[in-house]
Amino acid sequence: MVNDDFVAVIDGSTSKSPMRIDESMSDGRLCMLTVSRFINAMPRDISAEEFCKGITATVLDVYIKKGLDMTRLQDNPTHRMAASTVVYSRHRKQIWMIGDCQCIVNGRYHDNPKPYEQRVAAIRTDYIRRALDKGAAIEEFQTVDAGRAACIDELVRACKEQNKSFAVIDGFDIPFEYVRVIDAEGEIVLASDGYPFLYPTLKESEDALAKQLSTDPLCVHSFTATKGLMKGRLSFDDRAYVRFQT
Repeated sequence: MVNDDFVAVIDGSTSKSPMRIDESMSDGRLCMLTVSRFINAMPRDISAEEFCKGITATVLDVYIKKGLDMTRLQDNPTHRMAASTVVYSRHRKQIWMIGDCQCIVNGRYHDNPKPYEQRVAAIRTDYIRRALDKGAAIEEFQTVDAGRAACIDELVRACKEQNKSFAVIDGFDIPFEYVRVIDAEGEIVLASDGYPFLYPTLKESEDALAKQLSTDPLCVHSFTATKGLMKGRLSFDDRAYVRFQT
């Protein structure tokens, strides 16, 4: 999203629970829309810390209005809606990174990965590689990803560290020490983690993604992830990319 004061990429988290806060959409999309509306309405001079507090209160208000059991949400982070975002504040001349997102500032790359992501991805990768070595076809995992099923329990356990050892927008207090704040002017790229390799231009980033999907669609070799390219989809994850000059 872009307005006169802010540029942001907002990435709703993939649901890890069959429960839905709103039956009309996924929890990740609901959180993305909630964050987008908040950014569009917030004052131009808001600080990064004020943003974290404000969006947390806004998501919490959604839970309250839906009549959700807060004890259940406290005990089960996977039942919360969640999103990551990277926001540029024109007034502050800063980039704020909350959750798993990435950016480039004047050619210098910055990211903010979840601390458990590669550990969990390794479980899936090892499972799929062993199966492929025994003769399984790549297409089998593009219909039903048994590798993700093999790592889902660890993925759910890792989510219990949400807003404890890493930051994410989910309606619970965001530990500000895990929010990256970068002073930024010049040429800026903001992107979601749907780009495994981020470059200063969209074409370069899309070309690198296309090569990844053609040579390693399951994301178990040149780039490892907790999910791969599934049948009927265009990529292994949704993606957003914006480049601008301040």
